[in-house]
Formats: sequence, structure tokens, C-alpha cells
Amino acid sequence: MTIRLVTFDLDDTLWEIAPVIHSAEALLRDWFADAAPRLGSVPVEHLWAIRDRLLQQDAGLKHRVSEMRRRVIHQALLDAGYGEPEAAQLAEAGFAVYLAARQQVTLFDDVHPTLEQLADRYTLGVLTNGNADVQTIGLADYFRFALNAEQLGVGKPDPTPFREALRLTGIPAGATVHVGDNPVDDVEGAQRAGIRAVWFNPLQHSWQGPGKPDAEVRSLSELPAVLEGWSGRPKNSNTK
Repeated sequence: MTIRLVTFDLDDTLWEIAPVIHSAEALLRDWFADAAPRLGSVPVEHLWAIRDRLLQQDAGLKHRVSEMRRRVIHQALLDAGYGEPEAAQLAEAGFAVYLAARQQVTLFDDVHPTLEQLADRYTLGVLTNGNADVQTIGLADYFRFALNAEQLGVGKPDPTPFREALRLTGIPAGATVHVGDNPVDDVEGAQRAGIRAVWFNPLQHSWQGPGKPDAEVRSLSELPAVLEGWSGRPKNSNTK
């Protein structure tokens, strides 16, 4: 079946996420040093402890990364001695600072040329467990839709995000490909939904999953040839 829909993960697929998060968190700490001095230099272990406690109270927060960060910040402010509603106001303002910085990504060099090439032939979409905003980042024109775990209430590898992409476009699973870096969230998740999975593996890691991806690319520039090779061919027998 000819490929018609290609969905993409974002973090560590279109850009490297670690430096983005590090920079955003550093900026947030600097902001709080001025706006909430009682918070001081909160040990990261304390923040992780708050996160674990919140997850015990509400497991659904695992897929709501923005709400989770808001609540962690809010609780840290309460622990530092800020009362309501000041803690809530500071938490919302701090989260806004963090979220804006979190959108300051450095795209891999071949992102724009590859997406431009693919957008001329395929319907493109985004499936992410994170809170990157393709509109703010400047990629929205390439994509027909962008779905994240927060709005769906569940994230990859659950098949729900993949099935929602199929529902939105009316394109069957056999004509769909998902591209991402995570062996579980992206590869296994897509294959559970009956969708071909391309593993983005720029660091050339060895595959450790129980099955295997339908294809592997080390740069996005390799993707058009992979998709072209599948046009008119039956689905890979390794796909679950």
C-alpha cells in the first residue's frame, strides 16, 4: 500500500532535547532567584521527591508534563513558605518562563529540507509525549496536526495517539509510517497500532527491543528514500 501519512516524534527526533531542558531549567532558577527568593536553590532531589509524591496521588500526571511541572513548582513554593494564592501565581508565572524557554530548540540541519520534500507528497503529523509547540518553533506549516499526550490524556506507546492520527486523517494504518527515536514509545507503540515504524538512530545505538523497527535511519535526509521504497509494497511482515 502506498504511504500517505507520516507522523513524527519531536524531542530527540527533530532536535536534541537535553540542552533545551537544561537551558530552560537554568533560566527558571534565575527567574525564581529574583521573583521567589525564599525558594532559594532547591535541590533537584527535592523536586524529584515532589514529582514522585504527585504521581502516587495521580498516576495520570505521567502523560501531562505541563501540568506536572506546574504542580511541582507550586508545591516547591509551598514548601519554601509561600502561601496561597501567591504560590499559585508564582508557579504559573514561573512555568510560563520555563515553557517559553523550552521552545528554543536547535533543529537538526536536515529537518527543514526533509520536511519540505515530504510535505509535497505526504500528509505529515506530530505525535509527542512532550510539550513542544510546533507553532512557536516555526514548523506548523509542515504538519496537518500535532497531538500531544497532555491533550489526549495518554501518551505513546499506548496505541491511542496513533489511532487518533488515523481517525483525524481517514488514512489507514497500512498507509502510515511513524518516525521517532524511542524504541518503546515510537517503534513498539506504532507497531502495536499496525503502523510501520522508522527508528531514528543518529548515534548508531544497538537495537535492544524485543522486535525490530521496520526501518532505521541515521539522519532524516535518509527518510524520503525509505518511504519511496515502500510505495506499492506490502507491509513488512515484522510489523506487529
